[in-house]
Amino acid sequence: MTIQECYAALEGDYEEVLGRLYSEALVRKFVGKFLADQSFQLLESSLNAEDYDEAFRAAHTLKGVAQNLSFTRLYQSSHEITEALRTKDYTLAAQLLSPVSRDYEQTVAAIQAYQASST
Repeated sequence: MTIQECYAALEGDYEEVLGRLYSEALVRKFVGKFLADQSFQLLESSLNAEDYDEAFRAAHTLKGVAQNLSFTRLYQSSHEITEALRTKDYTLAAQLLSPVSRDYEQTVAAIQAYQASST
């Protein structure tokens, strides 16, 4: 699997991230680092604990990382949950966790498949 195929699998925009980072090597580097980011886990645990300030911070961080890496699908769902938390619509935020989780898992699975194929 190529990095371009990885982006297709996670429904991202490879050309956009390449334009931002200028080098395929940098794209590969930062895509790999995404797996160590704990923002999603923090979002999930904070929402479950009803710690909405921490959940907002985690959602906002996840949204920013997804945007910077052009993970389009994950960016869209994390943006929606960030806005629900910003407006203190906690019921909606809880409902939006499922789509964020689905998109996060899709992103992680694509990255892991890419890494497994390139070793």
